[in-house]
Amino acid sequence: MTMATRSARPRHVLRSILRRPSSAVAVGFVVILVFFAIAGPLVYPHDPEAQDLGNRFADVSLTHLLGTDEFGRDVASRIIQASRIAVVAPLISVGVALLIGLPLGLWAGVRRGVVDSVTGRLADTILSLPALVGALAIVAVLGPGLVNAMLAIGIIFSPGLFRVVRGATMSVAEETFVDSAVAIGSSTRRTLWVHILPNIAAPLLVQVTILMGVALLVEASLSFIGLGVQPPDASWGSMLKAAYTNQFHSPFSVVPPGIAMVLTVLAFNTIGDSIRDAVGLRRRT
Repeated sequence: MTMATRSARPRHVLRSILRRPSSAVAVGFVVILVFFAIAGPLVYPHDPEAQDLGNRFADVSLTHLLGTDEFGRDVASRIIQASRIAVVAPLISVGVALLIGLPLGLWAGVRRGVVDSVTGRLADTILSLPALVGALAIVAVLGPGLVNAMLAIGIIFSPGLFRVVRGATMSVAEETFVDSAVAIGSSTRRTLWVHILPNIAAPLLVQVTILMGVALLVEASLSFIGLGVQPPDASWGSMLKAAYTNQFHSPFSVVPPGIAMVLTVLAFNTIGDSIRDAVGLRRRT
């Protein structure tokens, strides 16, 4: 594979994503989400933590676009505040998974033998645990909180990412250009990071994008049971918990965080599917 082909691939993938209306909308949604996460305090309709007990469970109005919660806090402002968690939490967990799974997957895919056997058995052991159960066990040791929850999720995700990287590495390592690089004296480290990693970026990126959505769901689940984001910070999971508790007082309160979560996960999955399709089209050309 030539350097020209490698440099053209990202442009091709980006064009393929933006050419499809569904994936273009998904990218736009994620961009808006990131904007809210960064510029939240500048766009809050109200202070998301300001309580007004005399205005609890207020209906949707021009003053409170999505109503208020059990403490009289503006729901729209808290949805925007929680968007920061929706961006930061998946980034932390997937980042941890990459730090663990990527180097181990590359190393096992090239070295094979004992290294592959030991890391593979360890990955199988962790994969045998349901993601939420494993995360609960780790959070129980580390304690509740966003960072600890995301570290737990990252550890649980790392074996799956390891498997993807290992399989892709073993496939690329059989290519002629890798053999040529080794024959002219390329070290193992250089072969991994210069010749193999750029050529497994596509399946890796698809997996990372999908894991972002899964991480958001697991974080919301942990926050729902009180092991994730702690008050007074807002999380869509903790907002769903409060809405569930007070559903008879305000049935509508479950809708905003639920829709926000569904749309975000759908956006991540749509982008991942579009990247996969774009890479598939590239391979056929």
